[in-house]
Amino acid sequence: MTTGKINVSVENIFPLIKKFLYSDHEIFLRELVSNGTDATLKLKHLISIGEAKVEYGNPIIEIKVDKEGKKIHIIDQGLGMTADEVEKYINQVAFSGAEEFLDKYKDSAKDSGIIGHFGLGFYSAFMVAEKVEIITKSYKDEPAAHWTCDGSPEFTIEPADKTSRGTEIILHVAEDSLEFLEDSKISGLLNKYNKFMPIPIKFGTRTETLPKPEDAPEDYINETIEVDNIINNPNPAWTKQPSELSDEDYKNFYRELYPMQFEEPLFNIHLNVDYPFNLTGILYFPKLGTDMQIQKDKIQLYQNQVYVTDNVEGIVPEFLTMLKGVIDSPDIPLNVSRSGLQADGAVKKISNYITRKVADKLKALFNENRADFEAKWNDIKIVLEYGMLSEDKFYEKAGAFVLYPTVDNTYFTLEELKEKLKENQTDKDGKLVVLYAGNKEEQHSYIETAKAKGYEVLLLDSPIISHLIQKIENDNKDVTFVRVDSDHIDNLIKKEENTISKLSDEEKATLKTSLEAYIPKAYSVQLEAMDSQAAPFIITQPEFMRRMKEMSQTGGGGMFGMGNMPEMYNLVVNTNSDLASSILNTEDKTHQEHLVKQALDLAKLSQNLLKGEALTAFVKRSFEMIK
Repeated sequence: MTTGKINVSVENIFPLIKKFLYSDHEIFLRELVSNGTDATLKLKHLISIGEAKVEYGNPIIEIKVDKEGKKIHIIDQGLGMTADEVEKYINQVAFSGAEEFLDKYKDSAKDSGIIGHFGLGFYSAFMVAEKVEIITKSYKDEPAAHWTCDGSPEFTIEPADKTSRGTEIILHVAEDSLEFLEDSKISGLLNKYNKFMPIPIKFGTRTETLPKPEDAPEDYINETIEVDNIINNPNPAWTKQPSELSDEDYKNFYRELYPMQFEEPLFNIHLNVDYPFNLTGILYFPKLGTDMQIQKDKIQLYQNQVYVTDNVEGIVPEFLTMLKGVIDSPDIPLNVSRSGLQADGAVKKISNYITRKVADKLKALFNENRADFEAKWNDIKIVLEYGMLSEDKFYEKAGAFVLYPTVDNTYFTLEELKEKLKENQTDKDGKLVVLYAGNKEEQHSYIETAKAKGYEVLLLDSPIISHLIQKIENDNKDVTFVRVDSDHIDNLIKKEENTISKLSDEEKATLKTSLEAYIPKAYSVQLEAMDSQAAPFIITQPEFMRRMKEMSQTGGGGMFGMGNMPEMYNLVVNTNSDLASSILNTEDKTHQEHLVKQALDLAKLSQNLLKGEALTAFVKRSFEMIK
C-alpha cells in the first residue's frame, strides 16, 4: 500500500471546492459519467489504430445507488488506469488543477459557471462525497489499483482484486447531500445532463413485456423479462447526416427533446459544419405568432453530446433564441466568462454561420414551396422581423423571403410590392406610398376607403413593425409606409388633382372657430375639401407621432419619453359634406353643439375611441333621436 499527500498548498481544498461551487454541486454526476465516456471512447480509438490489443465489446456505463450504505457507484468499461496513472492523473493533474482553478476564481467563483467547463471534473465528486474510492484496472496487462481519499489531502493507493477492465468510482455520500441517494434524483440528473451521451448508460433495470405468440390461446398471459434500463439515446438525430433522416425522424427527435410540448414544429434547420470550426445541431421553428414575450432558453447547448447549458446567448444570434433545438460544438470556449464568450472570435464566427445557415434555409423553403411558406408566415414572422432589425447579415439576405401580407391574404416580397404598387400608389413627388393597417377590424372603414380607390393595404401587426418600417424606409429612399388611418385618403397618397371646396376661405375660418369651441384639446381640427360622399368627420392619428410613440414603447428608437405621451389625434372635417354646411349655417348654438358632438362621437366610435361614460351618453342620446 502507498500513502501520500496530494501536492497542494491549500491545507484542505475540499471545503473550498464545496463552498465556491455549491450552486452547481449536482453536476458531479455529469462530470463522472463524462469521464467514463471519455475513457470508453479513448479505448475505442486505441483499438481502431491497433495500439490496444483487446476486444472493445459493447461497453456501457452503469450507475448504482446503495441507499443503505450511502454510496453511489459509477462504473465504466473503458481503458482504466494503472497505479502509476492514478498517481499522475488523480493526485497531480486533477488536484493541482483544482487549486489553480480555485485560486483563479475565488473572487468570482459564483459567476464562473459550471466547473466541468474546466475539464477537471473528477474533483467535483467531493462536492457531495466525504470519501471517494477509485477501483481501476487498465487495458494493459497490469494489476488493478484502489485509490482512497477522505476529503483531506491524504490518500492511499493499494492493489485491488478487480479483474475486469475499466474504472469504478465509489462516492461515500456526505450527510448534507443525502438527496443524491434517491433514485428519482439520480434519474432526473442523468436525464438532464446525459440524455444523449455516446455510450449507453445503465441505471437499474425495467420490466419489458414480450409480444404474444401468434398461436397463443385466448387466456395467454404475456411473459415479461427484466432488461437493462438504458436512460440515454447514444445516437441522437443531430449526430447523423441530414440525408439519413426523414421528416418523421426530425419530429420524433423534437418530441424527445420536449416531451411536454404537444404542438409540432413548423420546420427545422440542420446545422453541420466542420470548418473553420466544428458545429452540429438542429434548430426548430415553433409556432410563435406575434408574442414577443416568448420563453427563451429553449435551445440546448452540448459539448460532444454532453449537456452544458440552455443559455446560448452570444453563441446563437439573439433573434434565434426564440427557436428550439440543440447545438453541439467542441470548439466553444466554455472556460471564460459570458462577456468574454461574446467577444471571442470563434464564437462570433459560429454566430455568423448560424445566421447565414438559417437565412439560406428560409430562402430554400420559400423557393421550394411558396404556398406552404406563406401559410406559416404569421407563425414565424416575429423571429424574422426581429432578425432584420438586429442582424445586418440576416437583413441583407432577408429580401429574398420576408413577406408583406395584404389585408386580403396575398403575400409580396418587398421587390414584388414595389412593382405591384408603383403605378397606382406613387404620389405626385414620385414617392411610392405603402399603405398598411395594424388591425383589420379596428381600421376597417379606413381600409375600405383605400380599397375603393384601388389601393392595396398591407396588414402589418407585429409589435416591432414601427422599428422595421423605419429601417426599410432608411434603406429605400423612394418608399414610405403610412398607416391607413393616419390621414384622409387623398392626403395619404397626394396626387395632382385637388378637390375644390364649396366653402370660401371666410366660411372655413368661421366653421373652424365654431368646431373648436366644442372639440376637446386632444383633437387638432383640420379642414379638407373632399368628395361630398366621403365621411363628414374622420379621426386620424399622425403617422410620425404614433410611430415614434410605438417605437418608444417597444424599446429603442423614438424620442425620449414619447411612450408616455398622451394620444394626439387629427379631426379631419370634410368641407364639402352636407353636415359641414349645416354646422356652419345653423344659428341655434345648442343645435350646433349637438351636431358637432354627435358627429365627433360617431367618428370616435368608428375608431374604437368611444368608451365608458361617453359611450353611455352617446347611446342614450341616439335613442332619444329616434323616438
